[in-house]
Amino acid sequence: MKLVLSAALLALAMPLAAHAQTVPAPITAALGDAGRPQAEKDRDAARHPGEILAFAGIAPGQKVADFIMGGGYWTRILAPTVGPKGKVYAYQPAEFIQFRAAYADEQKAATAGRANVVPLSDSLKSFAFAEPLDAIVTVQNWHDLHLKAAPPGAARGIAKKLYDSLKPGGVLLVVDHVANADPEFAVPQTLHRIDPAAARAEIESAGFKFEGELPLLRNPNDPRTANVFTPEIRGKTDQFIYKFRKPAA
Repeated sequence: MKLVLSAALLALAMPLAAHAQTVPAPITAALGDAGRPQAEKDRDAARHPGEILAFAGIAPGQKVADFIMGGGYWTRILAPTVGPKGKVYAYQPAEFIQFRAAYADEQKAATAGRANVVPLSDSLKSFAFAEPLDAIVTVQNWHDLHLKAAPPGAARGIAKKLYDSLKPGGVLLVVDHVANADPEFAVPQTLHRIDPAAARAEIESAGFKFEGELPLLRNPNDPRTANVFTPEIRGKTDQFIYKFRKPAA
């Protein structure tokens, strides 16, 4: 009995084995960039940013957005990946900054000294990018668009704005914590999770075509019933990585 329990706990403590995903040299170099804090580099083994950005097709010269950038983990990787001929729009919603002022400080820290990064902090109602984008990356944020603080229907409207912000053929990469079946989006408010099927249908309603899933962060041992910030599950949640594409003209 103890052996079975130990095996289950071990599986919960570690993500599934990495699925094969070649990481191009520009992304590998970006992961080792001297401008990245060591604390963020230490998280790479669990978060698999190289494989995830390779799955999204992020490459030098692209114009990309880190949509709801949080602490800047992804911005600091995207900037050296796209390089001097590319551009990163690091978007921190005004609503998030109003809720937690430190988000503004974190945005400033992540974008300072990076000539190819443009910080944005308009509201979720008014955000816009200055040019058509090749890709948009949003990690652990889609459920936030369904919190009570968001306007009704916000997520569906934002999906359409992101669709319109991409070039034909552009990619939307969405990573989030998995909830059990929840087609009415009741769970995000309490657990900070989202039903993948419901999220996918919502995003596809904007015109996006689903291109597939990278199962790197899946964890079948997560019962999906605990708040993602609960100490026992934090950093070990079942997560989906979905890639969507705006059809080429």
